[in-house]
Amino acid sequence: MHLGVSESMRECEYSQISTRSSTPMETPYKKKTSKKRKWEIFPGRNKFYCGGRIMMAKQTGVFYLTLVLILVTCGLFFTFDCPFLALQLTPVIPVIGGVLFLFVLGTLLRTSFSDPGVLPRATPDEAADLERQIDVANGSTGYRPPPRTKEVVINGQTVKLKYCFTCKIFRPPRASHCSLCDNCVDRFDHHCPWVGNCVGKRNYRFFYMFILSLSFLTIFIFAFVITHIILRSHRNGFLNALKDSPASVLEVVVCFFSVWSIVGLSGFHTYLISSNQTTNEDIKGSWSSKRGKDNYNPYSHGNIFTNCCAALCGPLPPSLIDRRGFVQSDTPQLAPPTNGITMYGATQSQQSHMFSMESKPIVSDTETERLPPHPSSSSRAASQ
Repeated sequence: MHLGVSESMRECEYSQISTRSSTPMETPYKKKTSKKRKWEIFPGRNKFYCGGRIMMAKQTGVFYLTLVLILVTCGLFFTFDCPFLALQLTPVIPVIGGVLFLFVLGTLLRTSFSDPGVLPRATPDEAADLERQIDVANGSTGYRPPPRTKEVVINGQTVKLKYCFTCKIFRPPRASHCSLCDNCVDRFDHHCPWVGNCVGKRNYRFFYMFILSLSFLTIFIFAFVITHIILRSHRNGFLNALKDSPASVLEVVVCFFSVWSIVGLSGFHTYLISSNQTTNEDIKGSWSSKRGKDNYNPYSHGNIFTNCCAALCGPLPPSLIDRRGFVQSDTPQLAPPTNGITMYGATQSQQSHMFSMESKPIVSDTETERLPPHPSSSSRAASQ
């Protein structure tokens, strides 16, 4: 009787060998990754500065040359010519020169550092859906690719919308793909290396104000530097005047060779604004009468004043690329069961192997020494 009770108690002790609790429920977690902004993964060939606030083309060497020429020429004018002209003529001259200089510099930086109107590229899902629409609309049989154009009517004029194979979109009217920046730009005018950026819908007005004010500044400096030299030559002679102010000679040379191209460019863009055209359209002759008697510019408002107001005074459209926005994070994933223990640096296969090892019964060495032998094993030894 006593022997049977002791044997049942030993069997209960042997059954208490698993000290692990049941597997906890799986809990979702998110991968901790640093949030990236959209400008950091922007697909075009652009440079971004100040956390994406400044956007420029990849080739910016000519822009820095433009900036140096303006700063050096104006610096020499204000240092060597303005003090003499303010004493001999009027102090209004350096004031007007300073206002023009600040306006030129501000419009240049505004043109160079802004988004010209880049159109966002299609996502893979949008591109695939567009491909299906093209196949259905054109009844493609698979042997020949369907045509990649659409036609829309704008003010009675038929305009073709071309498909961009890089951006996977149908470009809106007046948009074009810049090969240097590798972007589709809305109302694309041209790529200007002198400002280090494309010129499009969002910065054209600032570009026009830059070249127009630069024309006035160049003529202003050129005229008053000549006046400075003439006034000095009346006192000391022409050669002595050049020796006394060598900086004026450098300013005259720079202004003389640059004024013709700057004034000519300003006149050309004044003509484009008055007719509501872009440089790209004018070079291609998109609205030339040579293409047909019925060919006309559907974007013109009919008079010069309205066209100028539409180009220079209309509302500025917002940027479409949201370059400072955050990239969407990954979706939550299910973590493998680890019984509440986090194994950093281990792969999922290593974690599953470790979990399978943990799920087995564990008996320590000390417990094995304390536990008496199983009754079945002792009975076998007695029989032997």
